[in-house]
Amino acid sequence: MPVEILEQAAAEMTNWNGSGMSTMEMSHRSKEFVGIYNECEANLREIMNVPANYKILMLQGGATSQFAAVPLNLLGSTEATGDYIVTGQWGDKAAKECQKYGKATRAVDTKPTKYTIIPPPEEWNLNGNAAFAHYCANETVNGVEFKYTPEVTVPLVGDISSNFLSKPVDIEKHVMLYAGAQKNAGPAGVTVCMVREDALGKEMPICPSALSWKAYADADSMYNTPPCYAIYMMGLYLKYTKQKGGIQFWDELADKKSAAVYDTVDGSDGFYGCPIDKGCRSRMNLPFVIKGGDEVLEKKFLEDAKKSKLFTLAGHRSVGGIRASLYNGMPLEGVDALVNFMKSFQSENSA
Repeated sequence: MPVEILEQAAAEMTNWNGSGMSTMEMSHRSKEFVGIYNECEANLREIMNVPANYKILMLQGGATSQFAAVPLNLLGSTEATGDYIVTGQWGDKAAKECQKYGKATRAVDTKPTKYTIIPPPEEWNLNGNAAFAHYCANETVNGVEFKYTPEVTVPLVGDISSNFLSKPVDIEKHVMLYAGAQKNAGPAGVTVCMVREDALGKEMPICPSALSWKAYADADSMYNTPPCYAIYMMGLYLKYTKQKGGIQFWDELADKKSAAVYDTVDGSDGFYGCPIDKGCRSRMNLPFVIKGGDEVLEKKFLEDAKKSKLFTLAGHRSVGGIRASLYNGMPLEGVDALVNFMKSFQSENSA
């Protein structure tokens, strides 16, 4: 989170806008919170250029809940099939969830490469009769990111949780997009769904009401109590984004930050290495190894980094190595500190 947003939230913690209440204390039906919600939705629609025929929902349950909601709302029957473009662990989890309610085929599955590539579209085995095709735009664990929107002939669903608000998205190429806001748009708690109106009301009979997009669309996201404080925080984030010039601000910043780290890795004469194909390297989650995966040196890197106030750099437990996550809230100064540390660590340990 940018520090300016945290400071504003702190100032408003006990008395929002002269109401005498914290946003944590408001009824979600109150005019105060309804105003917060409506402003948040309007700003999101403007910043992301969401067309009028798409409903914006702000839900609980995290993006993981949408792994189930997508097939339950789009399959139509247990005999129908969802296509999954699996390029990492989150796509894999989504495909497995679909199998509980219908069929899931893997048009792409890069697990044999340890999720280090996105093969060219001509190598995908898409099913033209699928009820939908699903992809994860950025895989946080392995550091793989789509640089384009997949072209498919069936309704397209995108999990954009971890690069949400970091770049423009072609909404109209999707029937539905979803994102947990906690990476780039606020704290954990609110999941944003953007659903084309013609996809509503087609849920399977077994779909719980709590996962029905139509139920929430009909109730303006308030079928039950929404994650009020997280929505308020996301609203602050969106206003901050508008002040900075919109999504282009984050897009350009992501380019600068990721280029600084990748240039350091690629220019290290092999001391550092990135296992991900250059064509799909993530700007949000940057994995790298030291001397081909020297665990002793990597442990030393992590311990020495803490002394320089650089934290949470360990790779995911299933992958190992080092991983720098450069979400929107990470300032350029933090990246500069990391790059300087990487260069000094190489100088001291390259023998």
